[in-house]
Amino acid sequence: MPRQSNYDKYPYVPVGEQKDCAVGWAEIAARIRNARPSPRTVCVECYPGAFVDHIADGLVRELKPNRVVFSADAFRNERDIRDMQCAVLGDDAVFGRMNGITIADYFDPEKLNRLQASITDASAGVTLVIGTGASLVCPSWDLLVYADMARWEIQQRWRRNLIGNLGLDNTGDPIAPKYKCGYFLEWRAADRLKQTLLPQIDVLLDTNDAQMPKGISGEQLRHGLNTVSQRPFRVVPYFDPGPWGGHWMEEVCDLPRDKPNHAWCFDCVPEENSLLLGFGDVRVEVPSVNLVFACPDALLGEAVHGRFGKEFPIRFDFLDTMGGGNLSLQVHPLTEYIQDKFGMHYTQDESYYLLDAGQEATIYLGLKEDADASALENDLRVAQTGVSPFPAEKYVNQWPAKKHDHYLIPAGTIHCSGAESMVLEISATPYIFTFKLWDWGRLGMDGYPRPIHIDHGIANIQWDRKTAWIESNLVNQFESIASGDGWSEERTGLHAREFIETRRHWFTKSVRHDTRAGVNVLNLVEGDEVIVESPSGAFPPFIVHYAETFIVPAAVGAYTITPHGPAKDQPCATIKAFVRVGAD
Repeated sequence: MPRQSNYDKYPYVPVGEQKDCAVGWAEIAARIRNARPSPRTVCVECYPGAFVDHIADGLVRELKPNRVVFSADAFRNERDIRDMQCAVLGDDAVFGRMNGITIADYFDPEKLNRLQASITDASAGVTLVIGTGASLVCPSWDLLVYADMARWEIQQRWRRNLIGNLGLDNTGDPIAPKYKCGYFLEWRAADRLKQTLLPQIDVLLDTNDAQMPKGISGEQLRHGLNTVSQRPFRVVPYFDPGPWGGHWMEEVCDLPRDKPNHAWCFDCVPEENSLLLGFGDVRVEVPSVNLVFACPDALLGEAVHGRFGKEFPIRFDFLDTMGGGNLSLQVHPLTEYIQDKFGMHYTQDESYYLLDAGQEATIYLGLKEDADASALENDLRVAQTGVSPFPAEKYVNQWPAKKHDHYLIPAGTIHCSGAESMVLEISATPYIFTFKLWDWGRLGMDGYPRPIHIDHGIANIQWDRKTAWIESNLVNQFESIASGDGWSEERTGLHAREFIETRRHWFTKSVRHDTRAGVNVLNLVEGDEVIVESPSGAFPPFIVHYAETFIVPAAVGAYTITPHGPAKDQPCATIKAFVRVGAD
């Protein structure tokens, strides 16, 4: 059952003093104005989703530049931008294809040349160049300001119809096509540009709260990211309702009751979560993917970096169906399929670890021994016509689920979490590629049916993964591998087809861990509170509460986890995930 919350929804890493952070446009402009040498051309590169006009108004009011140039004035027309996007986005409601489109591809070459020439010919005084791609319009800036944006805030702005997609007049469109365009195009293109600019940024702007902008120097940003890469930390979780959502997280994570339910928590998805950098009492929010870009070896480890590039390959998130319904019945693409169809180089293998479970909790996993492929496909297609529901129990195993069970789900395995389950999902990161087969005849939160992808799903279901094989390979594959004074360690998976290894530690005393030069991701799955420490004092002691996910960078090396707080005499448990390297 849920317990009293001590879950920290706004974790931060202290990296500087309050005087290091400018708050409000007047202080930010003073930092820019007082830069040495005095800047003549101020370039403000904006991540797609930033309120460019609002930022320009604040800076113009305080800096009083002689001229303001907007990068969007050199964009291609909307028809040409949509034509460019067509091959990437296609006509599917959810899936596009990974691609090499850059921010430079949004510009009309003739317009760009004219705008660049006009800046070169500008008279004396300050010229402010602003917008997405401003650094391409003005490559010879005197001062580079970067207005970054958290992806969760971008999504909220899309939902509230405050912004559209880059170069498009689609502010009023539904969230789904805007998110798809952002995920496959804007974020990829903007991140490519950001990686080249991170070492050059003079001022970093946090305008996630449009009414309270904050600014730090590029030097402070890079120092802050380096600090984070040398110690355990948490990213900022975010929560969202869903058609199957429950209410467990409302209690455990102390969430407001302002939504019908809470289905999701993204608790460790560095591509979408944020980092809070602490400057005294002020918090500066930056995308946590910046850490992956700036410090890949320290964060990931050289071997993981070499294998995945500047991508964080492990994802932890919560799926809450306690008092809710079943997730969609689904399957994830095989590696070959996701490479061929979508241009991704690895797929979403995953597992379900049960943080909690009701008496009737079940996990749907794998096919029954007598399941017939043709009949299953036919019944799925009939269900989509509305003639009759899909008889999932006829074809798919239902495994009784209890707290601390662990179900492994390599790609190609039909599955879903049933009602009355609180799942910690441990998976590879390309989370958008889920082929829904059956959604139990219900509507999405927007009142419309959610997209179903039977053709994709049928092409990926592994028909030989039936009851006996599932039980022998994917259900509670616990193996005791070590123990000591007050602790024990179990291997819990994942399956041999999956690159993630997971270990569970039960302990009443201190447990020694080592990153072994690879990033670790952990969650406290039992116990109220633990303390993470460095045997050599290399980082400050770090407190973790029940159900909190935390990241231990590869650079940390040795660390210990010890019960802590008023309930420190109670047994604790962590689940740890890392990338298999060599003989791990």
